Amino acid sequence: MLILQRGGQGSQRWRLDKPQVIIGRLPDCDIILPDRQVSRRHARIFRQGDTYFIEDLGSKNGTWVNGHPLTGVRPLEDGDEIQIALRFKLAFVGSGATAPLEVEAEAPGVGIWVEEETRRVFVNGREITPPLSPSQYKLLSLLWRGRGRVVSREEIVRHVWADAAADGVTEQAIDALVRRLRERLAEYDPDRVYIITVRGHGYRLATGERP
Repeated sequence: MLILQRGGQGSQRWRLDKPQVIIGRLPDCDIILPDRQVSRRHARIFRQGDTYFIEDLGSKNGTWVNGHPLTGVRPLEDGDEIQIALRFKLAFVGSGATAPLEVEAEAPGVGIWVEEETRRVFVNGREITPPLSPSQYKLLSLLWRGRGRVVSREEIVRHVWADAAADGVTEQAIDALVRRLRERLAEYDPDRVYIITVRGHGYRLATGERP
């Protein structure tokens, strides 16, 4: 697995359970690092037999392994440190490792955090229970992946109501979903606003702003 050590809001981990994992900024990447320093498709990790390899995909700001610029393809070993654009630091944990995984159990202490692998949501270190409804989670995950930018109402319709005709989803339905999600988040942090309305454009996710 990969464990995020620096660059995000708290800890996050990803299991390398596919033959190939793409790291980048695009929403369709397997590991999404939403930062302008990260290229759209920045690097890939792939498996051959029992060995994992990493390759930079021609990124603008580069990939480093254990402090050395990555050129070509190189195998990964347990404990290797991967830096993406010198912005994010990831630790590679091999399948046979007995490395301490305290990071796995940590939840971020301040603000909101979405653990996409398990669909768990934390606010100020507390997990939201019962879980968000499917539509609420879809909306939040879309905002989470796009944090730092405004997500349009059209994007929300395509993501949340993928099986419905676009013209069949009313403005009121979007507003109601946003309101319900805000209410759930407010149960855990009533003093902060996490979903910001950008009039005429859509919504963006904030780490926490005072009303």
